[in-house]
Amino acid sequence: MHFISDQLENYIESHSENEPVLLQQLSRETHQKILQPRMLSGHYQGRVLSLISKLVNPKYILEIGTYTGYSALCLAEGLQKEGELHTIDNNEELVDFQRRYFDKSSFGNQIHQHLGNALDIIPKLKPNFDIVFIDADKVNYSNYFHLIMDKLNPGGIILSDNVLWSGKVLEPLKKDDLSTEAIMAYNKLLKDDDRVETILLPIRDGLTISRKK
Repeated sequence: MHFISDQLENYIESHSENEPVLLQQLSRETHQKILQPRMLSGHYQGRVLSLISKLVNPKYILEIGTYTGYSALCLAEGLQKEGELHTIDNNEELVDFQRRYFDKSSFGNQIHQHLGNALDIIPKLKPNFDIVFIDADKVNYSNYFHLIMDKLNPGGIILSDNVLWSGKVLEPLKKDDLSTEAIMAYNKLLKDDDRVETILLPIRDGLTISRKK
């Protein structure tokens, strides 16, 4: 969704950090070969994720929803030298695509892919995390939140994507629109849960930053 004009968006991008060459290549190939390329984080949001990760300097990152690996590579830029990023997705067809770009980066050995249902995988992960990025099926956002809270270190950050859901959060809820209903419930959960402090940013389709107290 667009909150501002294309011209102003272009100005913002041109006055933010440049998109790394590898991510330009990944974006181009995603648009050429993969369905639903709008799911890609893209230049501006990718640089936001990168900068947040660099500010936190996490040892362990969890990503729920890998797609083609763009956001994982952005978040990995802030990892500690011995840090790890664990990313979960249920699309078997994208695993090799992701791995190819992970291995082209300097973070290949630090990025661990998990294939399957995140609700089953998350409880089995050993580390406690400093950053969690949620960008998967919307109906389970609240379930992911409850699962990760005990695995998030104090002061840890939860980043949640698509929380404005193309503006549908402001529209009358349509019957059987489970995704919009779930996003609205999730946004309320983040606002009301006193274990976190939250700010919602109008970046692309809405990005929430929540900090565990």
